[in-house]
Amino acid sequence: MFESHLFLLSPQTASGDVAYSFPEEMKRGSVVGNIAKDIGLDVRKLSARRARIDADGNSKRYCDINLSTGDIIVADRLDREGLCGKKAACVLKQELVLEDPLELHRINIHVEDINDNSPQFKKNTIKFEIRESANKGSRYRLDEAHDADIGQNAIQGYNIEANENFRLNVNAKGAGGKYSELVLEKELDREQQQELTIVLVSTDGGTPQRSGTALIHVTVLDANDNAPVFSQAVYKASLPENSPVDTVVVTVSASDADEGINGDVTYEFDHISDENSVFSLDHTTGVVTVSGSIDYEEVSTYEVQITAKDGLGLVSSCTLIIDVEDTNDNAPQTFIKTLKNPIPEDSPPGTEVGIINVQDRDSEKNGQVRCSIQQNVPFKLVPSIKNYYSVVSTGQLDRELVSDYNITITATDEGSPPLSSSKSLSVADINDNPPVFEEQSYSAYVSENNKAGSSLCSVTARDPDWRQNGTVVYSLLAGEVNGAPVSSYVSVNGDTGVIHAVRSFDYEQLRSFKVQVMARDNGSPPLSSNVTVSVFISDVNDNCPQILYPAPEGNSFMTELVPKAAHGGSLVSKVIAVDADSGQNAWLSYHIVKSTDPGLFTIGVHSGEIRTQRDISESDSMKQNLIVAVKDNGQPSLSATCSMYLLISDNLAEVPELKDMSYDEKNSKLTSYLIIALVCVSTFFLTFIIIILGVRFCRRRKPRLLFDGAVAIPSAYLPPNYADVDGTGTLRSTYNYDAYLTTGSRTSDFKFVTSYNDNTLPADQTLRKSPSDFAEVFGQSEESLEVGASLLLFCFWCASDLWNVVFFPIVISLSLLCCAAGYVKME
Repeated sequence: MFESHLFLLSPQTASGDVAYSFPEEMKRGSVVGNIAKDIGLDVRKLSARRARIDADGNSKRYCDINLSTGDIIVADRLDREGLCGKKAACVLKQELVLEDPLELHRINIHVEDINDNSPQFKKNTIKFEIRESANKGSRYRLDEAHDADIGQNAIQGYNIEANENFRLNVNAKGAGGKYSELVLEKELDREQQQELTIVLVSTDGGTPQRSGTALIHVTVLDANDNAPVFSQAVYKASLPENSPVDTVVVTVSASDADEGINGDVTYEFDHISDENSVFSLDHTTGVVTVSGSIDYEEVSTYEVQITAKDGLGLVSSCTLIIDVEDTNDNAPQTFIKTLKNPIPEDSPPGTEVGIINVQDRDSEKNGQVRCSIQQNVPFKLVPSIKNYYSVVSTGQLDRELVSDYNITITATDEGSPPLSSSKSLSVADINDNPPVFEEQSYSAYVSENNKAGSSLCSVTARDPDWRQNGTVVYSLLAGEVNGAPVSSYVSVNGDTGVIHAVRSFDYEQLRSFKVQVMARDNGSPPLSSNVTVSVFISDVNDNCPQILYPAPEGNSFMTELVPKAAHGGSLVSKVIAVDADSGQNAWLSYHIVKSTDPGLFTIGVHSGEIRTQRDISESDSMKQNLIVAVKDNGQPSLSATCSMYLLISDNLAEVPELKDMSYDEKNSKLTSYLIIALVCVSTFFLTFIIIILGVRFCRRRKPRLLFDGAVAIPSAYLPPNYADVDGTGTLRSTYNYDAYLTTGSRTSDFKFVTSYNDNTLPADQTLRKSPSDFAEVFGQSEESLEVGASLLLFCFWCASDLWNVVFFPIVISLSLLCCAAGYVKME
């Protein structure tokens, strides 16, 4: 349960004392009480007056205030044993500070003990050596247990387990606390039992109750009937703080009337405590010396329990009280509680600039402090409540004359020798002007394919404030462009405001975007302003025209049919192309760079339409090939070409050849095949000429062969449908040569000479063997030569087709055979 007490002081200072009591180890955030209600203050004024809790001196701040409700809440862990040790009353001093006007309320926090510590023995095993001749009723003092708690939560009693030899007697000490003694109830018999083990339990009075245990180990010996006796029950000593290590504090002494080992006395501290780290005890001489740091501000009094034990286990104790004397070893400290910085230059004289608090951890005169302020500054110190001072202005401030002041405050105590310290305050003009950009918005223009890191534009902002309040820093505000962070596109130099491109831009992907640039000063708090920068990307002629129709050359065959009756200006086809660029870089023009008949077709420069320039005539080639170039209007200009294949025909049945028009690259293969064929034919022809010359030479030397009898000539030796010819030496006009082309194959089929003359000799008839009949079969030699020459010309005409090259050697061989036969006949 919490208790609160309010003691109001004079209305001029509006200060008072408020006291709260609550148990230790409360959770952080726990509500202790309502300070606003207790001191009669409107909760709504707490925030306006900057209410806060300050610790007294350099102590830790354990409480805080909720400005919304006025509740005092626990700010840090409260451990009474760590804060106050064995003191009966544990009081922490805190202060509630209010400003405008300055008001101070002292808060006394009474920390109540809870049972959070168990009793603890110095040793887990207590050893005694008792002679068997010990008298009934002999007492043996046991080690005292230590419990950090106080009052009811401290040690309240001891007890031992039931046994037939000993009972426990609990006694109160003069300085407070209790100790226990073993009382011999039944004489010991070493021959029956040499050792005894008894459990000693120490309990406190808390709820729930805590306890600690130790084992009493008794070794039965011979008699030791005198315990050590100290020369004083209580020893007192004074020790200046900051005493060096090994400084002798006091010497304790105890005597034992026994002799020998029974009279040897050893000394030790009674229980485990923090004093063991500050002081040390010589176990044989009883000299107490300093072993740690002695600080009056931390602990002003030490109370130590010392025990004396003889060689066989009899024990007595005494109390050592050490008072620590204060020395002037702490200089005053100045704390800035409130500082209005910067302050407006139009502030009138008497304006409160800040509040300072001066503290000295020393006591009495060593802790009394005087404060002063340096000269030649328009400020002074006005004493306020307790050790608080207000810093107020004494004149009109002019920023144009002096922009900031360094105020030095000196605090000096009354110690001997006196100690002092200084604190400097810096008061400057207020940061009341945000940066202002020179333009309301900025535009940057950049060509696509720019280099990463190139400069786009520069932004500039001005701040009329002084020094760091007028220093401007530029940065990009977070944003996205096409789903990516804006920082992946541009960056800004924080000092100069120059905006750089982080990447290379592509006009076809991104034409413009906007970024936000922030200009911020270095004031406290900083002020800022934003501006929009629009980045426009201009097009560069980096894309060639793309021809959509006709499709690029490949394995597919694309052609256009032109009617034979087409007149001049007729639309034949159209070239369709696009360009990914824009503006004049995408303006396309069409030109015929090569054609089979340059005067037959024309193309629209801007439309791409292919039209006839004149009427189609019979003399025009059936196969027309146009190479069209498409150019853009960029600088430099980019272009693309395509081939357009045109057939002058009314239907496909009239088309002699379609299969290889789109394969210009096959011309090189055709040339190779023609060369191979001509080499073969030439070799065959030379061989045949040599044979003919040999035959002619032989015939001149031998008589002519006379034919007699009928000889049957197989039909395979005669040309199929062989036709008779007259002696005019030319083929009759009734012979037609028809060629047929199949578009689904890569070969050509020929229909050889057919005659409409009824005089054609059937293939199954036979010739008589007379020379005259034999001559009739072959006809005149001139006609044979004429037929051979005609076949030879026909062969070369057919060789223009790539696939007819296969038949070329056969046809030309037949032609040469006919010519040779005619030549032999002439001979």
